[in-house]
Amino acid sequence: MSLEKKQSIHKDLNKSTIRTYGDAGKASKAVCRVCNRMFRDPKLLPCLHTFCADCVRQLEPFAVRVNGDRFTPEDETGRRDSDTVLCPECDSEVVLPLSGVDGLTTDHLALDEVFAETLLIENSVLCDLCSDGDAEKRCEVCCVNLCDFCSQAHRRQNRTSSHSIQCLQELKSQGRLTRPVLCSLHPGQELRLFCEPCDLTVCLECAATFHRDHHCSPAHEVISHHGDRIRDVVVKSLRPRLARLDENLRRVDISQEALQVRTDTVVGEIRAFAQSYASAVEAHCRSLLRSLEDLRLQRRNQLHLQKAQFQQSLSDVRGGVDFAERLLTCGSDAEILSAKGVTMRRLMNLAESGFDPHPIMVVQDNVSSICFLPQESAGKVEGFPVVGVLHAKAALCVICGINSQAVERAREGQQGEFTLVCRDSSGEQMSRGGDPVLVSIVHKERKVCTVEASVVDKRDGSYSISYTPAEPGIYSVWVCVKAQHVQGSPFVLNVKRKFRRHLGIFHCCSFCSSGGAKEVRCGCAGTMPGGFQGCGHGHKGHPGKPHWSCCGSVLEDSLECILHNLGSVSPHGHLKTVEI
Repeated sequence: MSLEKKQSIHKDLNKSTIRTYGDAGKASKAVCRVCNRMFRDPKLLPCLHTFCADCVRQLEPFAVRVNGDRFTPEDETGRRDSDTVLCPECDSEVVLPLSGVDGLTTDHLALDEVFAETLLIENSVLCDLCSDGDAEKRCEVCCVNLCDFCSQAHRRQNRTSSHSIQCLQELKSQGRLTRPVLCSLHPGQELRLFCEPCDLTVCLECAATFHRDHHCSPAHEVISHHGDRIRDVVVKSLRPRLARLDENLRRVDISQEALQVRTDTVVGEIRAFAQSYASAVEAHCRSLLRSLEDLRLQRRNQLHLQKAQFQQSLSDVRGGVDFAERLLTCGSDAEILSAKGVTMRRLMNLAESGFDPHPIMVVQDNVSSICFLPQESAGKVEGFPVVGVLHAKAALCVICGINSQAVERAREGQQGEFTLVCRDSSGEQMSRGGDPVLVSIVHKERKVCTVEASVVDKRDGSYSISYTPAEPGIYSVWVCVKAQHVQGSPFVLNVKRKFRRHLGIFHCCSFCSSGGAKEVRCGCAGTMPGGFQGCGHGHKGHPGKPHWSCCGSVLEDSLECILHNLGSVSPHGHLKTVEI
């Protein structure tokens, strides 16, 4: 068969593949999404999307890395370390290896798909050796299609006599094609070993030469360990994240519908209120509607942005999960190990992504916070006083705050007070009050011991909270707005006992104050030699300055007596106060 006829058959094959892709509405795994043709030398990008090597080479560089720094192509020139391109599938910025496109991992699964689809679509396959007869056999080692004559010749040669040859009809009937992965440096040698230090699949000749001093294990012995690592990331991290992303997208859709319903409701309220007024009220009505429309567009844009972020994350995670599961399900040991490195890097990046996919409460607050207040003054319109304002701020509990120092310390029987400030999603203080605030103060050890708290709404977004603890100890202070804890709640409150006055005298030492009485003891740690129990100037433990005889404190104006040196002895039986 002529070369022109072979090219014509190849074109028809690609057209048939593209038509099948369009009719089915599902991308063929054997077709490149850039050129829309069967894969030719498919390369796997770090984002786990596969394209032809030539298609990747034709991509415009997004940025170049010069001496480790990142420059755009328009920047000043310098030594180029590596290029970065944008993936045509997910728009991810991917860094190409230093060796260029040829250094990317070959997608052997894509090659399997190409050959499998070729067998299913083509009625006849030409022999790759003679190009004349129809191929009926295929050598799995050499990966060539053979006619009956070339197949017999292939078996007679010493170099290829041991190769496995299968019938093409049997391959067509198989549900999945299994191909050996051959070494690019030693043609005909299958990649059966895995070099642990280099993290590479190698053949026997590579292991005997380039990796002679490395620990190389058979692929079937290490596939369980490395395959389980990929499976753990998918099952434990990415599968739950897929569920959360789906849930968040559903919530965004619900919020979009609720936003429109809420907007329509407010429009009705505004129109009903405005009908009872004259031209000034009509002007005010139009102004309110414009503000509402601007607010709706603003909130809608916020929802669109969040939806786009969730969709992108969902697409990235689903792509990684689909590829990893297909690799584990359809790939041979060598295929899994060959793509293990790039797959694990991508999966770990997806699992550690900074975009938090947890349920979005802020979106719901942004929708439900839109309300119309018909009784509040709106100033004057065309000289007439009008009422009715559009309110669109809601207290966001995660940024509502209080002065934490005000709830850290208190005194038994004395009133304590702190202020709660509510802020909206932009961080600004609410201009009005009315939010339900709940404060609970409970003793940590004695749960039945509670402190009643009084909450005063200042009507400017802040709330004054006062309390009077009856007993000392450690308390938990719960502060909630709209049944949600504010930032830092619950707080720890340490209630100390009442002040205790000093019972002794402020003196230089007990020896001087008592006139040399031996039985007198001082609250400090000083001792006297020769059997004296009091303390004297310059003796061991003496503070070296005037101090209180009851507790040893060196501060004359101290507010509280601390009996820390008395042990279990009563201060009245332990101290003696002497006036000079």
